[in-house]
Order: sequence, then C-alpha cells, then structure tokens
Amino acid sequence: MKQILVIEDNKEVRENTAEILELANYTVWSAPNGKIGVELALKNKPDLIICDIMMPELDGYGVLHLLSRNSETSSIPFIFLTAKTEMKDFRKGMEMGADDYITKPFDDVQLLSAVELRFKKVDTLKANFASGAAGLNTFIGNAASAANLQLTSQDREVVSFKKKQMVYTEGKRPYVVYYVVSGKIKTYKVNEFGKELITSIHTTGDFIGYTTVLEEAIYSDSAEVLEDAELMSIPKADFLQLINTDPQVSKMFIKMLAKNVLENEEKLMAIAYHSLRKKVAMGILQVLEKFRITADNKAELDISRQNLSQVIGIATESLIRTLSDFKAEKLIDIKEGKIVVLEEDKLKNLLY
Repeated sequence: MKQILVIEDNKEVRENTAEILELANYTVWSAPNGKIGVELALKNKPDLIICDIMMPELDGYGVLHLLSRNSETSSIPFIFLTAKTEMKDFRKGMEMGADDYITKPFDDVQLLSAVELRFKKVDTLKANFASGAAGLNTFIGNAASAANLQLTSQDREVVSFKKKQMVYTEGKRPYVVYYVVSGKIKTYKVNEFGKELITSIHTTGDFIGYTTVLEEAIYSDSAEVLEDAELMSIPKADFLQLINTDPQVSKMFIKMLAKNVLENEEKLMAIAYHSLRKKVAMGILQVLEKFRITADNKAELDISRQNLSQVIGIATESLIRTLSDFKAEKLIDIKEGKIVVLEEDKLKNLLY
C-alpha cells in the first residue's frame, strides 16, 4: 500500500485531504506544520509528499529544500498544495525540484488524479531498468514518455572501441555522454611535466563525460580504453533534456550518476590525507571493484603497475615497493603479473 505524507496547517483542509486519500486505500500521515512534516518524512520515508506552501514554523519551500538535501528523501515525489496562483510561485517551486502543483480549492477527482499520475510516472521510470544497453534504452524511453520529451533518437548507438583507443581528448568539446556497456576505460590528466594521473577507471554501468556536458565546458581530461569496450553514446541534447526537464526523471538519473561522484571524492581524500601504504591499499580495493575476477575464491587484479600508480597518484617505484611489502605480509600475491588479493578485509582496515 502506497504511503503519503500530507503537510498542511489548515486543519479542515488537512483532514479532508487525508480522508480522500484514505478512502482511495492510501496510508496517510498528517503534519500541521513544516517542521513536524520534515520529522515525519525522515522517520517514515513516504512514497509521496503533499505539502502546503504558506505555513508556520517552516514553509513548504523550506520543507522541500531540507528534504531534497537528504539522500534518503531527495527522490520522494513532492506535490505543492497551495492557494497561490501567481506564475512566480509556480516557477520557484519547480526550480527547487517540486514535481507538481494542486491549487486550492480542489475536489477529490483533481487530488486523486494528480496522485495517481505521479505514482504512475514513478512506476514507469522504475520498471524494467535492467543493467546494460537494453536496460538503459528502456529507462530513457520510459523517461521520455513519462515526461513527454522529444528526443533526437529512439535508440542510442553502441560503438566498439579497441584497447588503447582514445574515446575523447582534453580540450575537445563534448557532443555525447558515454555509457559503458562493457570493457574498461581510464580517464586521466597530464600535467605540465608530462606526468599522467588517472582520475578514474570506468566499467560496465558507468557514465563518462557527463560533468563536462552539464557544465557546457570542454573536456578537462582524456579517456582511453584499457580493455576492449562497447560504449553507448547519448546525444548531449537528449541527456540535458532528461536531466533538466522533469524533476522526477532528473532525480532518477542523478541517482545513477551519484556513485561516480562519491568514488572521486573518496579518492581525493585518500590522496590528500592517507599514508603511502593506506593509499596503495585503498587504490587496490577501489580498482578491484572495477576489475574483479573470481577464481578459486580469489580476487585478481589485471592492471599494469604504471596505470595503477597513476590511479593512486604515486610514483611507480613507490607502488612496486609497497606491493612487495604487502606480498611479504601475505596480504596479496603476484601471479603472472596479476595482483591476487588474499586478505581483502585486512587491506580495508589497514591502520597505517
């Protein structure tokens, strides 16, 4: 049963709204002001929030702002309930991420239609999104249909790339966002002394180049194939439509992209603050998630020492010395050039 939170300071409107929704077999929580509404939203994680704008304690804009900043509530569909009809108020709410408006006074048909439409859109976006090219195409198609978007193409092209082939180069302008269907891609920067630093390694399910598209900038790094790959290209115009046009579609897409951002933040923290041994341990584990091959319950990492040192941001010689130490401590083994992780938990919890 779907759960809805109603936040409304007018007791009569609040109770009438809750009664209509309960008669339609929804579970309803009610809050008389924005402050209590935020507390209930964080506690119960409803499937939909219907919220008045003008309220004591905390207004509707404040409620939306606070909940949109919390990862556990940011993707909950949000409908404003308001007597205000000025365009500037509609525009402000939509710019903040509201999904819809219901203008007071309203009847039961208007309320239930808005709620059902919102749930239908969410279900459409969540349905059938398997991994891989077919799954992404399904998601994009469903998203375009739900938000009435006119995309430039119905099916995104999947292109094959060979090892060491360039996907894009620093200084060029982007025309697509890439989705990794298979294979491995490294993105890297080269400093004024010609030293290369790998900023990330991407594998199946990752998106590449989207920040440059969002910023309307040129590429600040280059992308090269580490292992034969297939990439789906999403036209820039389509990607921007999906991100910018509909709040719910935008939330779903941003959720897919979020893991890449978190990985990069963790990597920057490691480079800045950790010891050499800790950096190498974290680098091995981070890359292992991209390269994981299980054989006899062992995790193997097939990457050149140069590339691994560039991922971690240290000299190749320092990496080789640390790997030798780890091998002597039986944390890893080296077989035919591959790094075999023997003690994953010990690497993860390395103190220094």
